Amino acid sequence: MNAPPKPILADQTTRSAEDRIAAQDWAALATELDNFGCAVIEGLLTPEECAEIASLYPHEEHFRSHIHMARHGFGKGEYRYFRYPLPDLIAGVRTALYPRLAPIANGWNERMGVDARYPQSHADFLKLCHDAGQSRPTPLLLQYVPGDFNCLHQDLYGDLAFPLQVAILLSEPGRDFTGGEFVLTEQRPRMQSRAEVVPLRQGDAVAFSVHNRPVNGTRGAYRVNLRHGVSRLRSGRRHTLGIIFHDAK
Repeated sequence: MNAPPKPILADQTTRSAEDRIAAQDWAALATELDNFGCAVIEGLLTPEECAEIASLYPHEEHFRSHIHMARHGFGKGEYRYFRYPLPDLIAGVRTALYPRLAPIANGWNERMGVDARYPQSHADFLKLCHDAGQSRPTPLLLQYVPGDFNCLHQDLYGDLAFPLQVAILLSEPGRDFTGGEFVLTEQRPRMQSRAEVVPLRQGDAVAFSVHNRPVNGTRGAYRVNLRHGVSRLRSGRRHTLGIIFHDAK
């Protein structure tokens, strides 16, 4: 039986995505990221915004490249990288999320003994990327049909990488598709790997570690290595928006 749809608050559809980002409990989200390497941002986009973004997929003028996962051993399915300038909604979400995540990223690097620190402004961070030869935009739109899946991986596109990224589910589980769960695995030193299956509804986002995160141990913080993917789609069609904050070479 399909789960009942999430109620939409009266002002949720009228507030901008940037306002919805500002209204989140970022202290609680930071705690979730610290404890588990991921955190769900509920209702980040409205159903109308999700449909608007998903409808871009067939229109090649919005994208710089089209990837078929099976050709590269990435899984089965496809995705397209957006070109600059990004659509206004996507650019606004990317710009508004970054300064909320930058303090978390800086705190992680401090705990792991990594020297890199990230500026508060996304524009300033993109300048660092471009100065390092990473100038190709990385936000992407993914499409899955029955039998498709995404192998566990890390989205690292050059020497400069922001430690957190965000995926936004644009389709409604149970109505538009079945299967296709977002999955994280965490490789812990001298221990078995830990899996995390993240339940999402349409418009929900998951913020998660791109590569490493710190975990407190008896002798201080140590690093664990994370990968993410999507389980096999059983039916329907699934669209996801990926927000990666560093650009690619």
